[in-house]
Amino acid sequence: MADKSKRGFASMDPEKAREIHRLGGQTAQGLGKAHRFTSEEARAAGREGGRVTSRNRAHMEEIGRSGGGKSRQQRMKAKDHTRKET
Repeated sequence: MADKSKRGFASMDPEKAREIHRLGGQTAQGLGKAHRFTSEEARAAGREGGRVTSRNRAHMEEIGRSGGGKSRQQRMKAKDHTRKET
């Protein structure tokens, strides 16, 4: 079986692929075919995404376990940094 990991956009230079994506978006906008969410549509999509995510029990448990760990780490780094300066 052939290696399929580097086909199409994956095989391209990231900057070149980005430029092609950008041009496609501009074309869609120009033709009036690009969808723009209203704030109500965006709100509904966010609500649905939250419902779907919260159904994944393992994911929610992982979030709960990590808790404020990052915030605490950042506070501790800041605290250590201020001690070193004095």
